[in-house]
Amino acid sequence: MPTSRRADGHPSPAAVSTVGLRKSYGDKTVLDGIDLRIPAGSVFALLGPNGAGKTTTVKILSTLITADGGQAQVAGHDVATSPDGVRAAIGVTGQFSAVDGLITGEENMLLMADLHHLSRSEGRRTAAELLERFDLGEAAKKPASTYSGGMKRRLDIAMTLVGNPRIIFLDEPTTGLDPRSRHNMWQIIRELVSDGVTVFLTTQYLEEADELADRIAVLHDGKIAAEGTADELKRLIPGGHVRLRFSEPSAYQSASVALREVTRDDEALSLQIPSDGSQRELRSILDWMDSAGIEADELTVHTPDLDDVFFALTGSNHPNQPKQEGRAVR
Repeated sequence: MPTSRRADGHPSPAAVSTVGLRKSYGDKTVLDGIDLRIPAGSVFALLGPNGAGKTTTVKILSTLITADGGQAQVAGHDVATSPDGVRAAIGVTGQFSAVDGLITGEENMLLMADLHHLSRSEGRRTAAELLERFDLGEAAKKPASTYSGGMKRRLDIAMTLVGNPRIIFLDEPTTGLDPRSRHNMWQIIRELVSDGVTVFLTTQYLEEADELADRIAVLHDGKIAAEGTADELKRLIPGGHVRLRFSEPSAYQSASVALREVTRDDEALSLQIPSDGSQRELRSILDWMDSAGIEADELTVHTPDLDDVFFALTGSNHPNQPKQEGRAVR
Protein backbone atom coordinates (compact mmCIF):
# COMPACT_ATOMS: atom_id res chain seq x y z
CA MET A 1 0.00 0.00 0.00
CA PRO A 2 1.49 3.39 -0.97
CA THR A 3 2.56 5.62 1.92
CA SER A 4 1.45 9.25 1.80
CA ARG A 5 4.24 11.76 2.28
CA ARG A 6 4.44 15.31 3.49
CA ALA A 7 6.11 18.12 1.57
CA ASP A 8 9.39 17.44 3.39
CA GLY A 9 9.42 13.86 2.10
CA HIS A 10 8.70 12.18 5.43
CA PRO A 11 5.71 9.82 5.76
CA SER A 12 2.51 11.52 6.93
CA PRO A 13 1.37 10.38 10.37
CA ALA A 14 -1.37 7.77 10.24
CA ALA A 15 -4.60 8.86 11.90
CA VAL A 16 -5.97 5.33 11.55
CA SER A 17 -4.11 2.11 10.81
CA THR A 18 -5.06 -1.55 10.93
CA VAL A 19 -3.13 -4.77 10.32
CA GLY A 20 -4.89 -8.08 9.80
CA LEU A 21 -8.15 -6.94 11.39
CA ARG A 22 -10.57 -9.86 11.80
CA LYS A 23 -14.13 -10.22 13.07
CA SER A 24 -16.60 -13.10 12.92
CA TYR A 25 -20.12 -13.63 14.17
CA GLY A 26 -20.62 -17.34 14.69
CA ASP A 27 -19.48 -19.08 11.53
CA LYS A 28 -19.80 -15.92 9.42
CA THR A 29 -16.52 -14.08 8.83
CA VAL A 30 -17.26 -10.37 8.44
CA LEU A 31 -13.69 -9.05 8.34
CA ASP A 32 -10.96 -11.36 7.09
CA GLY A 33 -7.65 -9.56 7.59
CA ILE A 34 -8.11 -5.85 6.87
CA ASP A 35 -5.03 -3.66 6.38
CA LEU A 36 -5.56 0.12 6.26
CA ARG A 37 -3.42 3.22 6.63
CA ILE A 38 -5.17 6.60 6.64
CA PRO A 39 -3.02 9.76 6.77
CA ALA A 40 -4.04 12.58 9.08
CA GLY A 41 -6.06 15.37 7.49
CA SER A 42 -7.51 13.25 4.69
CA VAL A 43 -10.85 11.73 3.70
CA PHE A 44 -10.92 7.97 3.43
CA ALA A 45 -13.97 6.19 2.03
CA LEU A 46 -14.82 2.56 2.68
CA LEU A 47 -17.14 1.26 -0.04
CA GLY A 48 -19.09 -1.96 0.01
CA PRO A 49 -22.56 -3.42 -0.35
CA ASN A 50 -24.85 -3.72 2.65
CA GLY A 51 -23.52 -6.39 4.99
CA ALA A 52 -19.96 -6.11 3.69
CA GLY A 53 -18.58 -5.12 7.10
CA LYS A 54 -18.33 -1.34 6.80
CA THR A 55 -20.19 -0.60 10.03
CA THR A 56 -18.37 -3.43 11.82
CA THR A 57 -15.07 -1.78 10.88
CA VAL A 58 -16.24 1.57 12.26
CA LYS A 59 -17.47 -0.06 15.48
CA ILE A 60 -14.11 -1.74 16.05
CA LEU A 61 -12.13 1.43 15.35
CA SER A 62 -14.38 3.50 17.63
CA THR A 63 -14.06 0.87 20.42
CA LEU A 64 -17.76 -0.07 20.40
CA ILE A 65 -16.91 -3.72 19.75
CA THR A 66 -13.69 -5.72 19.91
CA ALA A 67 -11.93 -7.43 17.03
CA ASP A 68 -11.23 -11.15 17.05
CA GLY A 69 -7.73 -10.66 15.68
CA GLY A 70 -5.29 -8.18 14.23
CA GLN A 71 -4.27 -4.75 15.46
CA ALA A 72 -5.72 -1.27 15.08
CA GLN A 73 -4.48 2.15 16.11
CA VAL A 74 -6.51 5.36 16.08
CA ALA A 75 -4.85 8.71 16.84
CA GLY A 76 -1.78 6.81 18.02
CA HIS A 77 -3.76 4.74 20.54
CA ASP A 78 -4.26 0.99 20.36
CA VAL A 79 -8.01 0.33 20.27
CA ALA A 80 -7.63 -2.77 22.45
CA THR A 81 -5.24 -1.49 25.13
CA SER A 82 -6.04 2.24 25.14
CA PRO A 83 -9.74 2.61 24.34
CA ASP A 84 -10.09 5.75 26.47
CA GLY A 85 -7.37 7.47 24.45
CA VAL A 86 -9.17 6.55 21.23
CA ARG A 87 -12.53 7.81 22.51
CA ALA A 88 -11.02 11.11 23.58
CA ALA A 89 -9.73 11.75 20.06
CA ILE A 90 -12.68 10.74 17.90
CA GLY A 91 -16.23 11.63 17.01
CA VAL A 92 -18.72 9.16 15.57
CA THR A 93 -21.97 9.75 13.75
CA GLY A 94 -23.97 7.31 11.72
CA GLN A 95 -27.07 6.79 9.65
CA PHE A 96 -29.02 6.29 12.87
CA SER A 97 -28.91 9.68 14.53
CA ALA A 98 -28.03 10.19 18.19
CA VAL A 99 -30.26 13.29 18.25
CA ASP A 100 -32.96 13.32 20.95
CA GLY A 101 -36.11 14.52 19.24
CA LEU A 102 -37.88 15.37 22.50
CA ILE A 103 -35.60 18.30 23.29
CA THR A 104 -34.46 21.30 21.26
CA GLY A 105 -31.39 21.45 19.07
CA GLU A 106 -29.72 23.74 21.59
CA GLU A 107 -30.51 21.37 24.47
CA ASN A 108 -29.02 18.47 22.49
CA MET A 109 -25.85 20.50 22.09
CA LEU A 110 -25.70 21.49 25.75
CA LEU A 111 -26.23 17.89 26.80
CA MET A 112 -23.23 16.91 24.69
CA ALA A 113 -21.21 19.76 26.23
CA ASP A 114 -22.02 18.38 29.68
CA LEU A 115 -20.85 14.92 28.63
CA HIS A 116 -17.53 16.49 27.61
CA HIS A 117 -17.31 18.25 31.00
CA LEU A 118 -17.33 21.76 29.54
CA SER A 119 -18.17 24.59 31.89
CA ARG A 120 -21.65 26.09 31.52
CA SER A 121 -20.35 29.24 29.81
CA GLU A 122 -17.99 27.34 27.53
CA GLY A 123 -20.73 24.85 26.69
CA ARG A 124 -23.16 27.62 25.71
CA ARG A 125 -20.54 29.38 23.63
CA THR A 126 -19.54 26.17 21.83
CA ALA A 127 -23.16 25.19 21.24
CA ALA A 128 -24.04 28.61 19.82
CA GLU A 129 -21.00 28.66 17.52
CA LEU A 130 -21.65 25.18 16.14
CA LEU A 131 -25.37 25.77 15.66
CA GLU A 132 -24.59 28.86 13.61
CA ARG A 133 -21.85 27.08 11.67
CA PHE A 134 -24.27 24.36 10.65
CA ASP A 135 -27.06 26.81 9.79
CA LEU A 136 -29.21 25.74 12.73
CA GLY A 137 -29.29 29.00 14.67
CA GLU A 138 -32.88 29.85 13.82
CA ALA A 139 -34.05 26.34 14.71
CA ALA A 140 -32.04 26.10 17.94
CA LYS A 141 -35.05 26.60 20.21
CA LYS A 142 -37.30 24.17 18.33
CA PRO A 143 -37.71 20.49 19.23
CA ALA A 144 -35.38 18.34 17.15
CA SER A 145 -38.38 16.17 16.20
CA THR A 146 -39.52 19.04 13.95
CA TYR A 147 -36.24 19.06 12.01
CA SER A 148 -35.91 17.72 8.48
CA GLY A 149 -33.63 14.74 7.81
CA GLY A 150 -30.86 17.02 6.61
CA MET A 151 -31.18 19.26 9.67
CA LYS A 152 -31.02 16.28 12.02
CA ARG A 153 -27.91 15.02 10.27
CA ARG A 154 -26.26 18.45 10.57
CA LEU A 155 -27.19 18.59 14.25
CA ASP A 156 -25.74 15.12 14.75
CA ILE A 157 -22.39 16.19 13.28
CA ALA A 158 -22.47 19.45 15.25
CA MET A 159 -22.93 17.41 18.43
CA THR A 160 -19.99 15.21 17.40
CA LEU A 161 -17.77 18.31 17.10
CA VAL A 162 -18.43 19.57 20.63
CA GLY A 163 -15.45 17.59 21.88
CA ASN A 164 -13.21 18.98 19.08
CA PRO A 165 -12.27 15.54 17.72
CA ARG A 166 -9.40 15.26 15.26
CA ILE A 167 -10.78 12.07 13.69
CA ILE A 168 -14.43 11.66 12.73
CA PHE A 169 -16.12 8.43 11.67
CA LEU A 170 -19.11 9.09 9.43
CA ASP A 171 -21.02 5.86 8.92
CA GLU A 172 -23.22 6.36 5.84
CA PRO A 173 -23.92 10.00 6.80
CA THR A 174 -26.12 10.86 3.80
CA THR A 175 -28.27 7.74 3.55
CA GLY A 176 -31.89 8.77 3.10
CA LEU A 177 -31.14 12.44 2.42
CA ASP A 178 -32.49 14.28 -0.62
CA PRO A 179 -29.95 15.42 -3.24
CA ARG A 180 -29.76 19.02 -1.90
CA SER A 181 -29.16 17.86 1.66
CA ARG A 182 -26.58 15.37 0.45
CA HIS A 183 -24.62 18.07 -1.36
CA ASN A 184 -24.84 20.33 1.71
CA MET A 185 -23.39 17.49 3.79
CA TRP A 186 -20.54 17.10 1.30
CA GLN A 187 -19.66 20.76 1.77
CA ILE A 188 -19.63 20.31 5.54
CA ILE A 189 -17.27 17.35 5.20
CA ARG A 190 -14.93 19.35 2.95
CA GLU A 191 -14.86 22.16 5.53
CA LEU A 192 -14.01 19.71 8.31
CA VAL A 193 -11.03 18.41 6.34
CA SER A 194 -9.87 21.94 5.53
CA ASP A 195 -9.69 22.45 9.31
CA GLY A 196 -7.32 19.48 9.56
CA VAL A 197 -9.84 16.86 10.67
CA THR A 198 -9.44 13.29 9.39
CA VAL A 199 -12.67 11.78 8.06
CA PHE A 200 -13.29 8.04 7.84
CA LEU A 201 -16.37 7.74 5.65
CA THR A 202 -18.44 4.67 4.89
CA THR A 203 -20.91 5.08 2.10
CA GLN A 204 -23.11 3.21 -0.34
CA TYR A 205 -23.02 6.18 -2.72
CA LEU A 206 -20.31 5.82 -5.31
CA GLU A 207 -20.57 9.46 -6.35
CA GLU A 208 -20.01 10.46 -2.73
CA ALA A 209 -16.71 8.60 -2.54
CA ASP A 210 -15.65 10.02 -5.90
CA GLU A 211 -16.45 13.58 -4.79
CA LEU A 212 -14.93 13.52 -1.32
CA ALA A 213 -12.32 10.84 -0.77
CA ASP A 214 -8.56 11.17 -1.12
CA ARG A 215 -8.40 7.38 -1.07
CA ILE A 216 -11.04 4.69 -1.41
CA ALA A 217 -11.11 1.02 -0.39
CA VAL A 218 -13.65 -1.48 -1.71
CA LEU A 219 -14.65 -4.07 0.90
CA HIS A 220 -15.90 -7.41 -0.42
CA ASP A 221 -16.22 -10.81 1.25
CA GLY A 222 -14.39 -9.53 4.31
CA LYS A 223 -11.33 -8.39 2.40
CA ILE A 224 -10.11 -5.20 0.75
CA ALA A 225 -10.70 -5.95 -2.93
CA ALA A 226 -8.86 -2.79 -4.04
CA GLU A 227 -7.57 0.45 -2.55
CA GLY A 228 -6.33 3.70 -4.06
CA THR A 229 -7.42 7.08 -5.35
CA ALA A 230 -10.59 7.22 -7.44
CA ASP A 231 -8.51 7.59 -10.61
CA GLU A 232 -6.28 4.65 -9.69
CA LEU A 233 -9.29 2.43 -9.09
CA LYS A 234 -10.90 3.45 -12.37
CA ARG A 235 -7.75 2.45 -14.24
CA LEU A 236 -8.02 -1.07 -12.84
CA ILE A 237 -11.02 -1.80 -15.04
CA PRO A 238 -10.81 -2.39 -18.82
CA GLY A 239 -12.82 -0.13 -21.10
CA GLY A 240 -10.88 3.11 -20.92
CA HIS A 241 -10.13 4.82 -24.20
CA VAL A 242 -9.02 8.01 -25.90
CA ARG A 243 -11.54 9.41 -28.37
CA LEU A 244 -10.30 11.40 -31.35
CA ARG A 245 -12.87 13.44 -33.27
CA PHE A 246 -12.23 14.99 -36.70
CA SER A 247 -14.15 17.66 -38.60
CA GLU A 248 -12.64 16.81 -42.01
CA PRO A 249 -13.53 13.40 -43.52
CA SER A 250 -10.16 13.25 -45.28
CA ALA A 251 -8.25 13.71 -41.99
CA TYR A 252 -10.47 11.09 -40.38
CA GLN A 253 -9.78 8.58 -43.16
CA SER A 254 -6.02 9.21 -43.01
CA ALA A 255 -5.97 8.71 -39.24
CA SER A 256 -8.08 5.56 -39.37
CA VAL A 257 -5.65 4.05 -41.89
CA ALA A 258 -2.59 5.06 -39.87
CA LEU A 259 -3.92 3.95 -36.49
CA ARG A 260 -4.29 0.29 -35.61
CA GLU A 261 -6.52 -1.34 -32.99
CA VAL A 262 -9.05 1.48 -33.09
CA THR A 263 -12.82 1.50 -33.04
CA ARG A 264 -14.27 3.57 -35.88
CA ASP A 265 -17.41 5.69 -35.83
CA ASP A 266 -17.77 6.82 -39.43
CA GLU A 267 -20.91 8.86 -38.75
CA ALA A 268 -19.32 10.88 -35.95
CA LEU A 269 -15.88 10.94 -37.62
CA SER A 270 -14.33 9.65 -34.41
CA LEU A 271 -11.83 6.98 -33.46
CA GLN A 272 -11.45 5.21 -30.11
CA ILE A 273 -8.00 4.06 -28.98
CA PRO A 274 -7.83 1.69 -25.97
CA SER A 275 -6.10 3.48 -23.08
CA ASP A 276 -5.82 3.23 -19.30
CA GLY A 277 -5.84 7.03 -19.12
CA SER A 278 -2.41 7.28 -17.51
CA GLN A 279 -0.23 10.29 -18.22
CA ARG A 280 2.52 8.11 -19.68
CA GLU A 281 0.16 6.42 -22.13
CA LEU A 282 -1.46 9.72 -23.16
CA ARG A 283 1.96 11.22 -23.85
CA SER A 284 2.84 8.18 -25.95
CA ILE A 285 -0.35 8.53 -28.00
CA LEU A 286 0.22 12.24 -28.56
CA ASP A 287 3.86 11.67 -29.58
CA TRP A 288 2.79 8.97 -32.02
CA MET A 289 0.12 11.25 -33.52
CA ASP A 290 2.71 14.00 -33.98
CA SER A 291 5.13 11.66 -35.71
CA ALA A 292 2.36 10.38 -38.00
CA GLY A 293 1.18 13.91 -38.79
CA ILE A 294 -2.29 13.29 -37.34
CA GLU A 295 -4.19 16.28 -35.98
CA ALA A 296 -7.53 15.65 -34.31
CA ASP A 297 -9.98 18.48 -33.69
CA GLU A 298 -10.93 17.07 -30.32
CA LEU A 299 -9.30 14.60 -27.94
CA THR A 300 -11.16 13.28 -24.91
CA VAL A 301 -10.16 10.66 -22.35
CA HIS A 302 -12.77 8.23 -21.07
CA THR A 303 -12.14 6.02 -18.05
CA PRO A 304 -14.52 3.64 -16.28
CA ASP A 305 -16.38 5.26 -13.39
CA LEU A 306 -16.67 3.94 -9.84
CA ASP A 307 -19.86 2.10 -10.80
CA ASP A 308 -17.82 -0.04 -13.16
CA VAL A 309 -15.07 -0.52 -10.58
CA PHE A 310 -17.48 -1.54 -7.84
CA PHE A 311 -19.45 -4.02 -9.91
CA ALA A 312 -16.30 -5.55 -11.40
CA LEU A 313 -14.66 -6.01 -8.00
CA THR A 314 -17.69 -7.28 -6.11
CA GLY A 315 -19.32 -9.33 -8.86
CA SER A 316 -22.60 -7.50 -8.40
CA ASN A 317 -25.15 -7.61 -11.18
CA HIS A 318 -24.46 -4.28 -12.84
CA PRO A 319 -27.47 -4.02 -15.21
CA ASN A 320 -30.00 -4.50 -12.42
CA GLN A 321 -28.55 -1.87 -10.12
CA PRO A 322 -30.64 1.28 -9.67
CA LYS A 323 -29.17 4.31 -11.45
CA GLN A 324 -30.45 7.10 -9.26
CA GLU A 325 -28.97 10.39 -8.13
CA GLY A 326 -25.92 9.57 -6.08
CA ARG A 327 -25.60 6.08 -7.65
CA ALA A 328 -26.47 4.11 -4.55
CA VAL A 329 -25.19 0.59 -4.15
CA ARG A 330 -27.91 -1.50 -2.59
